[in-house]
Amino acid sequence: MKKFFRVLYIGLIFTFLYIPILTLIVLSFNDTKTMGVWKGFTWDWYLEIFTNAQIIEAFWNTLIIALVSAVVATVVGVAACVGIQALRHRTQQLVLQVTNIPLLNAEIVTAISLMLAFGLFGISLSMGTVLFSHITFCLPYVILNVLPKLRQSGMHIYEAALDLGASPVRAFFSVVLPDIMPGVTSGFLMAFTMSVDDFVVTYFTRGAGINTLSTLIYSQVKVGIRPSIYALSTIIFVIVLIVLIVANVLPDITAARKKGENS
Repeated sequence: MKKFFRVLYIGLIFTFLYIPILTLIVLSFNDTKTMGVWKGFTWDWYLEIFTNAQIIEAFWNTLIIALVSAVVATVVGVAACVGIQALRHRTQQLVLQVTNIPLLNAEIVTAISLMLAFGLFGISLSMGTVLFSHITFCLPYVILNVLPKLRQSGMHIYEAALDLGASPVRAFFSVVLPDIMPGVTSGFLMAFTMSVDDFVVTYFTRGAGINTLSTLIYSQVKVGIRPSIYALSTIIFVIVLIVLIVANVLPDITAARKKGENS
């Protein structure tokens, strides 16, 4: 009986989580703009994605901003983790508390603060301000993922590499970085996802005429969201799902292959 209720409980949770996504996927194939009526199956909304210049521009802006901000935040975050690891315990705790403020702070406060900071220094809102803002709020997520892995790894292997004659740079890239790579990958994926998903920070720090998918969808809410947005959201969901599956399955396959080679 306990097992039945446990399975039922988990099933209900996943049902409430994924029914909206399944609804979105179904509506992306509906041959009408009306959500409450099914008019037949169509691929037209998927074809419209590649012919609508506004959607294409917003998509590329979103992808470029997410990739650049995730890469920069990951590089800076890994370097910051190495620096934090070298600090004394009290100083570490103080730095981590300051780092966690953007995570706990309301996103609207972060967005308005960044907008005011750009205005204070006379910086015009543009693609550059959006990139800087995304790097700023993605950085704590990278540190949150990398630092525990770095602590778990410890500095012993780094010191051992130095004792064996490796330079500090080579010791880090050849010994430490491969050991903390799962945390780096998780931090990069989380930063990328948070950047793609963001609306509030982008809305307050973008320049005129710059749209991402989130701001484009918001602008269509008043006049009605076109089903082509449902189709695009479905494609993004499928891509993210594939990436997550590969990221979780590939390490197991690699470990099993290495185990087979060693045996």
